[in-house]
This record gives sequence, C-alpha cells and structure tokens, in this order.
Amino acid sequence: MLMPWLLSGLGLVILLLAGDALVKGAVNLSLRMGVPALLVSLTIVAFGTSAPELLISIRAILDNSPGLALGNVVGSNTANILLVLGIPALLAVMHTSECSTRSSFNLMIAASVLFIALAFRGVFDWISGLILLSALAYVLFGQFRQAKAHRNACKAYPEDDPEGADPDMAGWQIAVFLVLGLIGLPLGAGLLVDNATIIAQAYGISDTVIGLTLIAIGTSLPELATTVMAALRRQADVALGNVIGSNLFNLLAIIGIASLVGPIKVDPEFLRFDLWVMLGASLLLIPFVYLGRDITRIWGVVLSALYVLYLVVVLI
Repeated sequence: MLMPWLLSGLGLVILLLAGDALVKGAVNLSLRMGVPALLVSLTIVAFGTSAPELLISIRAILDNSPGLALGNVVGSNTANILLVLGIPALLAVMHTSECSTRSSFNLMIAASVLFIALAFRGVFDWISGLILLSALAYVLFGQFRQAKAHRNACKAYPEDDPEGADPDMAGWQIAVFLVLGLIGLPLGAGLLVDNATIIAQAYGISDTVIGLTLIAIGTSLPELATTVMAALRRQADVALGNVIGSNLFNLLAIIGIASLVGPIKVDPEFLRFDLWVMLGASLLLIPFVYLGRDITRIWGVVLSALYVLYLVVVLI
C-alpha cells in the first residue's frame, strides 16, 4: 500500500505546481493583451487557483466516484475557513477588521444556502448546474462592478498587479507556463483521484470521506501557503476576503460545471452532517465581518481545534 500513498503525494505536488504555472501564464497573457489587472484578479486567477478542485471533481465523476467530487468541495470550504484561517492566525494576528467584506460574505452565505437547498434534491444534475452557474455569473458581474467602483475600499483588491504578473516575461515563457499548467492539471488530478480511491477501498473508507479529508486538505494547500506567507509578512488582513471568494467559486463554479459532466448523487450523510458543518463554519466569520474583530491567536487555536475535531468525527 506504500505505492498508492506515494503516487497520491506525487499527484498532489503536480497539481500544486501546475496550478501555479497556469495562474502565472494566464495572468501574464491577459495583461499582455491589455486586460485590466483587476479583471484578471477577479476571474482568471480565481479560476486558475480552483482548477485543481475542478479537474479532480470532473475526473471523479468520469471515474464513477461522485462522492469524491462533492466531498472535495464541501471539505475544501470547511478547511478554507477553519484550517486556512486558523493556522496563520497562530503565527500572527490577522487584521481582518481593516477589510470590508460584508457584501462578499453575504453572497457566500446565500450561495451556501442555495447549495444546501439543491443538495436536498438528492442529486446535482444539469438543472442544478445551470442554477449554480447562473448564480456565479450574477456574482462575478456584481463583484466586478463593485470592485471597479470601489477599488481602494478593501485591501483584497490592491492597486498593484496581481501575484504572478511580470511585465518583462517573454512570450515563450508565458506559453511554457500555460502548457505546463494545462498538461499538469489533468495528470495530477488523475494520479490523486485514482490512488485516493485505491487507498479508500483498501482501508474500507468511502470515497466521500477521502474527498472530505485527504483531497480537500490537499486542494486547500495553495490557499493555506498563501495565507501563511501573508501572516508572516504582517499582511494577513487580505486573507478573509480571499477565503470568502474561494468558497464562493467552489460552491458555484466547481459543482456547477462538474454537474454538467454527469450527475452527482448526494450521500445522505452530507444532508445530515457535512453540509451543516460547512454552513456553521461559514457563520463563524460573523464576528470578523460584522463586528470588526481581528482573528487573534486565540481564535486561531479555536478554529484549528474545531477542524481537528471535525476530522476525528468524519474518520471515526
């Protein structure tokens, strides 16, 4: 059983590197074509960083493992709040009170409620996919107009070029980044999904649990690494907005697109437990969004401990 674990790790590394390459290539290509940096940040970068989750979900559906697809999204959203915000807060106070994210937070809660309501249909099919993608189009349009009008209102949308932008990057380098990303993402997704399924079957663990834990944590690593670096640089106040945006995209885009590839049956356990944990974790952000509280080290301990408790409950 050592080889499936090693190949799963290799698949995860490939996913992370390929996702980073795709973002760099897409950002620099778009800027070279004259697309505003703001639009790149709101669309291409958001899509690029969520590409691993999307590829894994699509591959899981094609391999008849829908539990991996749904578990990946639900688990990633829970991990993004409890783990991605909790661990950096242990390193430094995250001054989220300096960033106004009420509008985005309200949209995330609305998207979560919509997602849960559609889940009670028992399956995410093409009808659910069109509803989620329509909601995504509404969110992107509204967020773009708001961000363009109030560009300096929140540090989550700085005046600087987005991360990965290099005005001196040669055209051939952009092409290499794009090719590496487009080849590496499906390769890494295939390795991770195939071997995670083998591990699940060998240990009697369901695809759903593997998606909620191993794959969810793995696909949240880019967000975690970025947030940790921000905390170390005392710039962690942007983390809250990034997490909210990532969760919005996961709920509306990943399952929205994946459900057009094939139906995703909803395990009853999601309806009884995991979806409500995801919603509860989202509501934990209310003090930071509405009451102007910073995410202190104490909050970091609480959030991280809650995630460990969630993993224990899921795995037992």
